[in-house]
Amino acid sequence: MDKVDLKKQLEEFYNASSKEVKFADVPAMNFLMVDGKGNPNDSSEYKAAIEVLFNVSYALKFMVKKAKSIDYGVMPLEGLWWVDDMTKFSAERKDDWKWKAMIMQPNFVNAEDVKAAIEQVKKKKNLPAITKIRFESFNEGKAAQIMHIGPYSAEGANIAKIRAFIQSNGYSLGGKHHEIYLNNPGKTAPEKLKTIMRQPMK
Repeated sequence: MDKVDLKKQLEEFYNASSKEVKFADVPAMNFLMVDGKGNPNDSSEYKAAIEVLFNVSYALKFMVKKAKSIDYGVMPLEGLWWVDDMTKFSAERKDDWKWKAMIMQPNFVNAEDVKAAIEQVKKKKNLPAITKIRFESFNEGKAAQIMHIGPYSAEGANIAKIRAFIQSNGYSLGGKHHEIYLNNPGKTAPEKLKTIMRQPMK
């Protein structure tokens, strides 16, 4: 049985400094994804997206362990957040947000594996978002990132810090605001939550 530590292999992209914004050149990776819109704090659509993403991700993990003798940890939940005019993107106006909830999948997981895992989950559970989940490559490229420690409601200062860093280095915003949630908010005190915040640039 091979044990694979994906977070360690991809440490540059799943860890970040909490003291300063730094560049990251993010390669293409494969994800399970679900799209939606609205405030994640009170959206049943967002809750359903997270539920199906984790159910299919764990089904994949156990299928791969059995069929390919590879054991790995399910990766954290991630989110792309945006509005049509990203210069007006604000943590204070979440009702306007569009989002893509996603979980990264290792490169030894393929489309056939995903299809089989979705069918397996369908047979066991009636999940409303099962028809919305898809498997897709995402190539983020050049970006700036920082680790935010604390409640999601206090992210505004770090969003501003990332934007200032990008502009001071001669770039402009490109692509969608990206967050990687390293803790379970249901089991972690708000002041201890760790979130990688990332902004692509051009």
